[in-house]
Amino acid sequence: MKEIEEFKQLVNEKLYYDAHETLEELWFPIRKMKNNYCLVLKGFINAAVSLELYKRNKITQSKKIYLVYLKYVTDKRINCCDHKEELKKLKVFIDIYFKTLENSHKL
Repeated sequence: MKEIEEFKQLVNEKLYYDAHETLEELWFPIRKMKNNYCLVLKGFINAAVSLELYKRNKITQSKKIYLVYLKYVTDKRINCCDHKEELKKLKVFIDIYFKTLENSHKL
């Protein structure tokens, strides 16, 4: 999916707000469905929000939103989705990204 690739590119460029907007375009029309795909997208959107808050030095808020990401983006949910292979790769990407921040004492 081009939106997932764009999301990853924007995260790598530290354009977290734009990354959030990219996935929100997919999520917004289906937000009321509350199916696994919708919830996983919501989780990745929250990951971008967490990173944007971190960038703005709002560490406490960033950590709270990171927990929302963890709540929604689970292997169990992803395995029930279309595009699950791409979503699994995105989860690995985001988890490594957060781990890198954590290991550098930036989160």
